Amino acid sequence: MHETDRYAYPHRVLHWLVAAVLLFSLATGLTLGALGFEGARDALGMAMTNLLYTAHKTLGVMILGLMIARVVTRSIFVVPLHDPPLSAFQYTLSHGVHALLYLVLLVQPVLGWVATATGGFPVQFFHWTLPPLMGENEALSEQLYTWHAWVGWTILVLVALHIAGAFYHWLFVRDGVMKRMSLF
Repeated sequence: MHETDRYAYPHRVLHWLVAAVLLFSLATGLTLGALGFEGARDALGMAMTNLLYTAHKTLGVMILGLMIARVVTRSIFVVPLHDPPLSAFQYTLSHGVHALLYLVLLVQPVLGWVATATGGFPVQFFHWTLPPLMGENEALSEQLYTWHAWVGWTILVLVALHIAGAFYHWLFVRDGVMKRMSLF
């Protein structure tokens, strides 16, 4: 495989950074979603609950920044063609999953930011408080948190499809698709 058959190095690095940050974001989001604030506070204590919320918000802001960088790198660098070409079904599935992942990974942090702000909570990035994107509105906040949860589950499904496709190409088809995005 030639270097021209692979994604540009900055794009590969961003892919794996998003994957790592997303792993922790999903873990904190699922934990907080399953326990709720009161459940997390009762099970983990107030300090750990606050740490989880701050971590989840920080990871969300990081994902937003990394995804904006991914959009930029994808528009600057050439996207390598599949060699051998994918079937029409695989091409459609692959591009659909990737497009939806880009969309939800850009929308999800904004939903979380607005839901947090409209709920009257601080939007944190590490120890900095970011400006709210909207004023307080409890009804809107509840709706946005519901959408945030549904988009989170959608991300989980899309990531599972993405990983399944990667493993399918790596273990069964053996067509070099995995090498296109590998760091080494």
